[in-house]
Parts: sequence; C-alpha cells; structure tokens
Amino acid sequence: MSSTVSRIRLAAAAAAGIALLAGCSSSAPADKASAPSCEPAKGKVTLQYWNAVPGMDKVVDRWNKQNPNIQVEMKNISNDQYGTIGNALKAGNAPDLAQVGYDQLPSLRTQNAFVDASACSEATAAKSKFVPWTWAQASFGDTGVYALPQDTGPMALFVRTDIFKKYDVAIPTTWDEYEAAARKLKKADPGLTITFFDPNNAEWFNGLLWQNKAEMYSYADDKWHVTVESDQSRKVADYWQKMISDKLVRTDLANTSTQMYAAYQKDQVASYVGASWGYSMFRDNLPDQAGKWSIVPMPTWEPNGPSGDWGGSTVAFMKGSKHLYESVKFNTWLNTDPEALAMENELGGLYPAANAGLELPALSKGVPYYNNEKIFDVFADSSKKIDTSFVWGPTQKTVNLALQDAMAKAAAGDGTLNDALSAAQDAALKSMKDLAIPATAGK
Repeated sequence: MSSTVSRIRLAAAAAAGIALLAGCSSSAPADKASAPSCEPAKGKVTLQYWNAVPGMDKVVDRWNKQNPNIQVEMKNISNDQYGTIGNALKAGNAPDLAQVGYDQLPSLRTQNAFVDASACSEATAAKSKFVPWTWAQASFGDTGVYALPQDTGPMALFVRTDIFKKYDVAIPTTWDEYEAAARKLKKADPGLTITFFDPNNAEWFNGLLWQNKAEMYSYADDKWHVTVESDQSRKVADYWQKMISDKLVRTDLANTSTQMYAAYQKDQVASYVGASWGYSMFRDNLPDQAGKWSIVPMPTWEPNGPSGDWGGSTVAFMKGSKHLYESVKFNTWLNTDPEALAMENELGGLYPAANAGLELPALSKGVPYYNNEKIFDVFADSSKKIDTSFVWGPTQKTVNLALQDAMAKAAAGDGTLNDALSAAQDAALKSMKDLAIPATAGK
C-alpha cells in the first residue's frame, strides 16, 4: 500500500497517544514491566491460537508438520470472537495468540490484554516486512510489539453482472450512480434490491465513513478529539438513510448469514459492498453462481475518489503467555512466510498485510469464479486509495455497540442514521471519561 510519510507519522502519533493515555487510565497496562523474557523453552511447547479465519486449521497443520517442538492448537472463535477473548481475559486463561482486528486493539490495550514482544529480536525485526500503517497500529506507534499485522480489508463492489445486463443498468462508479442504478433495478423488478444495509455491522459502516474521510478521532493537546458525527459522517448517513427510507436496500439481512446467501441465491440482491477478504465468501457459499460475479472499484463520492477499508486483523501476543519466544516464531511465520500467506489467501480470503504477501503469484492471476478476472488488481488499487491517517479510538468496541443499537432502531423506523452517529459520539465521550482518558467533542 502506498502512503505519504506525513500520513504514516500521523497514524503512528495517534497510536502512540493510545499507549500514553492508557498508561494514565485506571486500568493502566504494565506490559513492559510484566513482559516475559524471550528465552526459548527447553522442551516441546504447545501454543494456543484463537482466530476466526476459515481454513486456518490447515495452515496450522502445515506448521505443526514442520515444527515438532512448537505445536499449535487452534480454536475457531468466529461465533463470538471478542466475547470469547474478553471472557478468557477475565478468567485469566487467555491463549498465547489471538486474532484481533485493528479497530479492537486500542480497546483491548486499555484492558491490559497484551504482552510486549519487543524483547524478541525477531519480533522487532519484523517491522520492515509489513505495510507501514499496519505496523503502526499493531505496535501503538513503535511503543512496543503487541501484535503482528495479518491482513487488510480494501473495499470494492461485488456485482452480479448478469442482473445488471438483464435490466440494462450500467455498473456504477459513483454513489450517485449507485443510487440511480438502485432505482432502475427496483423499478424493473420490485422484488430486487441493489444491496442490503446490515444495521448490526458497525465495522462495515465504519468502512463507509473511512472512505469519505470522516475522521472519527484525532489526538492533540494531550487529549482525544471525538468527531464521530462530523459533516463527512453525516453525508454518508444521509445517503444510506435515503436508500433505506426509499426501500432501495434491504435491512433484514445480516452479513454472512444463511439468509443473506439465500437472498443472493434467489437473485433478490444485485451487488455487495465488501472487502477483499469477502471474495471467497461467494465462491464457497454460492458455487453455482460462478461466472455471474465481477469485482469492480467501490463507488466513490467524486470521480476517482478515495476508497475505504473494512476489517483487517492482527495476531496479538496475549497477556499470560509463558512461551513468548515460540509465539514470536509461529506468529512471524504465519504472517510473513509466502507459503503460509498463499494458503491464507486461498482458504480464508485474506489480503496480506505483509509486503511479501502482496507479491504472491495468486494475486496476479485471474480467479475462475469471477470470470477469470484479475480481481486482486482491483483490491490493490483500492488499497492505494485508502486514507492511511484514519485512527481508531481507545474505546471503539463500546462505540460500535452504541452505533449498532441506534442503527437497528433507525432501520426499524425509530430515528435515523444521523441519530446513530450522535449516539456513538456520546458513547465515545462517556466511555473515555469512565476510563479517565481526556477527551473532548470536536477538533
């Protein structure tokens, strides 16, 4: 991913602010003080690794066959990823390693969830192997090494080209064109919508805000500045509120649910606003629609405007691990080895955060399911257009829950998406106050 030096510095500075503020809170982390040494074990070690990636068990099997003295037991926690991690932390039995999204790192950091792996030279040396902005978020601005980046989620538009062609609708390139296409499709077939709006998916909505440079947080003058309900955010909210109010999108489908796939299977939905990791979803769950899908650039607010990012994760070094040396060995292999990265892309749809991963042969080839189109060229271009200065707040989980609750009410006709932004803004300020983290509304 290309980015300017100034953007990387801003991301790093904000990330560093998270660490400094966390140190001032009542739940101050003491990672450096409690960090174990990086001494290898004297015998066979078994690590616990929790994640939510399809096919990751096969990647772990490959490691286990090659490393008899460092075995890894994997647990898939996709049903309740952060609830499972949170409960384990409270019970004092967290795994050695866990998949944690970039947006959740600051929240867990304030809960003293991680251990600093910078005592291991292999961990600190890994910095050059990753896209810079991902490393800044995972290391909290080079204050330590708390996680290694795994993947990113540059966004694009998944299109049922046969449906668009059937109704003579052009593939939209801007959000205005997308709305026009939605109206034309709805008029041609009242049972068809252009996409769905999942009110219980704050991460997806955050990606839409990110695209419009709706900066939710910044850090200056020793405090956080919360701007969740900025003009840029309201523009996004107003757009999707209109789509909902005019019944141009469905609001009864949850992302990756059985009902969602059924709607696509029945040709009731014509496109999907998604991220790079989603390419395998349709391939694996709707195999009979091979050849009907294409992936094109995400609609923009102005021609050739920026793109958004939805998701992306790290593999974090969890507090309590007794095997830091071995955890670093496995984590580094998992997220930088070309063989491992290729498997993760093929099986789990991950778009690598490692520089080596961006050079995988598979990413330069056509994908049979998508008409042999070189879909990863679309994601690569999207990745280059992401505003890398976007910063997550230290209480993002609380903010996301407030946003989802209010969006669900808006989808049901109780309030609007702009009200949801206000609720999220209030939740951000209150949660920071509760943790004694200095914060104010506005820039």
